[in-house]
Amino acid sequence: MSRLLTRIALGLSGTVLASIGGALLVSPADFLAMSHVFIENDPGLLSELTAPSGVLILTGMLMIAGALKQRLANLALLTGAIVYGSYGLGRLISMVLHGLPSESLIIATVIEFAVAAALVALRLTSPT
Repeated sequence: MSRLLTRIALGLSGTVLASIGGALLVSPADFLAMSHVFIENDPGLLSELTAPSGVLILTGMLMIAGALKQRLANLALLTGAIVYGSYGLGRLISMVLHGLPSESLIIATVIEFAVAAALVALRLTSPT
């Protein structure tokens, strides 16, 4: 059961991460507008906003690979926990420093911490 749960968690959270990275890469302004963040068409700003998309896509792909190949599962769990957790932590620090963002971004923070915690729990309970 633990392996099945690990595969499902890696597959779903990896797909979400890669999809977010893809949306951020292809259309950052439209993607951010869904969270009530509106940006101008400034190539420098768009470049800065698009830069993390590669990390998100590649981490998502690693997580999906971990769902398919058992030997990659532990690495994928740890990597996913780091990426989801660091996004949640970064958002939390931003809230303290800059104030509260839109409700959808607060919800995203909670989800990021929850996914990170689930991935850590799965890593700690998975056989080596």
